[in-house]
Amino acid sequence: MQNKLHTTETDQLFEAITLLENIEDCYRFFEDICTINEIQSFVQRFQVAKMLRENKIYTQITKETGASTATISRVKRTLDYGADGYDLVLERLKKKDKNEG
Repeated sequence: MQNKLHTTETDQLFEAITLLENIEDCYRFFEDICTINEIQSFVQRFQVAKMLRENKIYTQITKETGASTATISRVKRTLDYGADGYDLVLERLKKKDKNEG
């Protein structure tokens, strides 16, 4: 993890996020802390990551998400060389869906 990101203040924010108990809590918190455009960007990047892990091609991802090829490339680079955060969450969601299904 980058030292610039790893601060006491960041720890406090992430600790606050872990205290959110359900989706409604998330909507309330993130609507207050982020702009609508920021949330939509998070959503788009997460969908791009999910689709890349499903081996979808760039043109299909662009068509379905509206993401630019630059955004898709950035997410791909993060999937390949990042901190594995996308994979962590995607695996947990897959496991949760399997347990509920």
